Order: sequence, then C-alpha cells, then structure tokens
Amino acid sequence: MSSITNSTGSFFNRSLAQMTDLREGIERSRAQIATGRKFERGSQDPAGAAQLRSVARREALTRVEGDNAARLGQDLGAAADEVEAVTALLQRARELAVQAANSPTGADGRRAIAFELEQLREELFSRANGTSLTGEPLFAGQSSGQAFTQDALGNVTYAGTPTSGAVPVAPGTAIERGLPGNEVFEFDLGGTPTSAFAVLGGLVTALQGGAPDPAAAANAALEGIDAALDTTNRATTILGTRMAWVEQVQQQQGERSIALAERRSRVGDTDIADAIARLQQSLTALEASQAAFARVSSLTLFDALR
Repeated sequence: MSSITNSTGSFFNRSLAQMTDLREGIERSRAQIATGRKFERGSQDPAGAAQLRSVARREALTRVEGDNAARLGQDLGAAADEVEAVTALLQRARELAVQAANSPTGADGRRAIAFELEQLREELFSRANGTSLTGEPLFAGQSSGQAFTQDALGNVTYAGTPTSGAVPVAPGTAIERGLPGNEVFEFDLGGTPTSAFAVLGGLVTALQGGAPDPAAAANAALEGIDAALDTTNRATTILGTRMAWVEQVQQQQGERSIALAERRSRVGDTDIADAIARLQQSLTALEASQAAFARVSSLTLFDALR
C-alpha cells in the first residue's frame, strides 16, 4: 500500500511540474509574440542582455556621431560657399586693378574704381565674419566671437584662434570643423604678412590720390590680389576635401546603423514563425499531459488492482 501511495504521489508531482513548465513556456511564447522581444528581463538571457546593452551603447554613440557629421557638413558647406563668393569678389577686384593700371584711365575713372573696390572690401569683411546656420562664426576657429574686427581707421585684425578644432564623426575619426580665418584671408607677400583687406584697402587709398603714381600702385596691387586668390583657392580645395570625407563617413554611418540594427534584431527580436511553432507544440503537449493526468488521477486503488 505504501509503495503504491508513494508512486502515486511521485506521479502527481512530476505531472504537475511538467504542466507548470509547459504553461510557463506557453506564456513566454505568447509574450514573445505579443511584444516582439525574445526576453523581458536580463535574467532570462544574461548573455543576450549583455549584447543588447553593448549594441544600445554603440547605437547611441552612432547617433551622436551622425548628428556631428550632419552639422559638420553644413558648416563646411557654408564656409565653402563664403570662400567661393570671396574668390569671385577678388577676381572682380583684379579686373578693376587691371583697369586702374591702364594709363588711359583718368582720375575720375580711378575714383569710380576706388569706390567699387571699397564696396568689395566691405563685402569681403562681411563674408569673413560669416556664420553657420546656428549662428556660429565660420572662420573664427574655436572662438565664439567675431572672426575679424575693424578699428576706426579701417585696419582689420583676425580675432579668432589659429585652429578650428576637430569633430568626432566615427570611431577613431575626427574631422576639422573648417578653416580659421587667418588661413583664408591672410598670407605672406614677399616675406611680409598681409591680408586681402590690406591689399584692397591700400589700393583704394592709392586710387583716391594717396599715391603719386596710382597706375603703378594698381599694377603693384595685382601681386597681392593674386596671392589672395591663391589662398582662397587652396581653402576651397581643403574644404571640398573635408566635405567629401564627411559624405563618405555618413555613408559608412548608415551602413553601421543597419549592421547594428540587424545585430540587435538577431539577439533580441522574436522569430515569430518559430515562436508560433513552439507555442503550438507546447499547447499540444499541455493538452496531452492534462488528458493523461486526468485519466490516471481518476483511477482508484480498486481499478489499479483489478
């Protein structure tokens, strides 16, 4: 009698444990199907949870790098536009200098040229202090103030920093934000530091009567204007190269984002077809277990001995 009782008790315990496991598996499969996630708590899959945390950190950093690259591309584009406009301005100034150097051009003609050159110089100063879409100076380096300042006598001075600073846009990759103004508007002329502002300003003064031979002064100014053009052409090349680099980085960022999303899906997302198949299997097994349990538990000792 004791042996039969013990066997019956063991059967009941095993059956109940089996059905409990099946019910838990069914609820887990249902939750996976409903939420689309393989697990709700890290304790259900510690290794998978650790991988998801790693992916989440990398995705967050990628978003920051993506924002950096987008803003950097905008800033470089804005700087390139300003430099392109400055180049066109200097080319016009060169044309005017050639006209002023022409002997038949009289005093009135040179005064008219001086007036236009003064307007070009003012535009040059304005563009040198151009700002980004967010209002930050494009050519002040890492300074937040104006790139160039001008005193009462019209002397222009660079007020920014000598470097622009680099922006992180990818793991191990940082690209300089732009070019400091001293690399765009200042240069050496015959071994002497000068600027595009000084060249144009000096020419204006000469054509307004400040030089005994304005035609010769205009001719001499051509060297300075050509040096200014060489400097802006170099700046255009550098900015264009960095813009192309940013575009390449952004393409790589897109590919990296896709790869991270795929990895996150493999680790943490439910395979719906597999989950449905497991759910059906578990339901079938539970029904069979319940039926078997009901049949066996309904037997009496008399039935067992009969």
